[in-house]
Amino acid sequence: MTATVPASTSAPSPGPASAVLAALPPLLRPLTTLYLDLHRHPEPSGGERRTAGRFADWLESAGYATTRGIGGHGVAGVLRRGEGPTVVLRAELDALPVRETTGLAYASEGPVSHACGHDLHLAAAAGAASVLAGAAPEAWRGTLVVVGQPAEETLEGARAMLADGLYERVGRPDTVLAQHGAPLPAGMVAHGYGPMTAGSVTFKVVVHGRGGHAGAPHLTVDPVVTAAHVVTRLQTVVAREAAPSEQVAVSVGSFRAGERANVVPDRAELGITVRAAAGVERIVRAECAASGCPREPEIVRECESPVTHPDPVTTGAVRDAHVAHFGAERVAMWPPSLATEDFGLFGDAGRAVHGAEGVRLAYWMLGVVGPAAWAAAPGEGAAAKLAALPANHAPDFAPDVRTALPAGVGALTAAALACLAPRR
Repeated sequence: MTATVPASTSAPSPGPASAVLAALPPLLRPLTTLYLDLHRHPEPSGGERRTAGRFADWLESAGYATTRGIGGHGVAGVLRRGEGPTVVLRAELDALPVRETTGLAYASEGPVSHACGHDLHLAAAAGAASVLAGAAPEAWRGTLVVVGQPAEETLEGARAMLADGLYERVGRPDTVLAQHGAPLPAGMVAHGYGPMTAGSVTFKVVVHGRGGHAGAPHLTVDPVVTAAHVVTRLQTVVAREAAPSEQVAVSVGSFRAGERANVVPDRAELGITVRAAAGVERIVRAECAASGCPREPEIVRECESPVTHPDPVTTGAVRDAHVAHFGAERVAMWPPSLATEDFGLFGDAGRAVHGAEGVRLAYWMLGVVGPAAWAAAPGEGAAAKLAALPANHAPDFAPDVRTALPAGVGALTAAALACLAPRR
């Protein structure tokens, strides 16, 4: 199942957001400058000090009462316009430990890059914040909150911001909105009417062996062999323990053991991410027991994320706003994904953290592929092109800023106006 991508590229029909977005063209140059700067200077999860500062500075210059340092480097800007709903726009601050290979003039030169498009999310949120702040008084009423969240890639930032009193500081929201870049044609958005991203658990596993000389393996208990069996056996969770109709994935993203080829190490470390599956602890303990490991394995749950399940009524309202703004041919359907997010914690999934229920979520995908790249992608039809284009987290993932950024601002602005009460 893939997103339905239309062939038509006709101009969208004017929608309620059109008047507000008339203020966007003069902002595109400074927004692009912001994007290029963020892209060139990415920061890892938990270390987003400079990125947070740039975003906070923008919000303050747009007239938002801005608080910094929430749950780490989190930022929240608040703009109040009388009685009405409270709506949050959320974007992420952090980048990934991926070395960029795009060859772009503004590419990151270090071991960290915005390979998931968070720089685009931030620039789009900054643009939406500015155009909504400059909108005519009759355009909307209520409270608009724009959040820059740290540490999304490690699934820690949303929980940290909420635990640090985000909702006590800005007010409990009625609705939280977010978008995520995806390899769709820029100028498109895609919605789902069910779960959008999967829940997951990330484990750190240490397998203990008995080290020794590689020439005398019978005197050792080799943790590399044991860990290798764990890696292989974990795949049976998907192949033999999950029903074929279920969406399940188990990934071993890191495997570290030893320093020398002629030394059997005494431990091996695995980093395991499980999407909506169980059985990891059972398999790890069983393989260690089968190998005669001298100590029980260490199994630590490093982080967890809930399923991102947008509110269907809010999703319908936002989708209608996107159809009005972009045109029906540019609004697609999006199937459930096994990617993970901590966005769900801003809603009911985070009630244990923020103590509130009934916060509605809306979440959609934003196209980032420029027209030339989409046309040049091999294959016939949307499914073939999506498979051929660089995906999120790939070292050559690169949004087409000229087309994706205006669309991102428009999508967030239209969604916010659909959720903020108009003035009477």
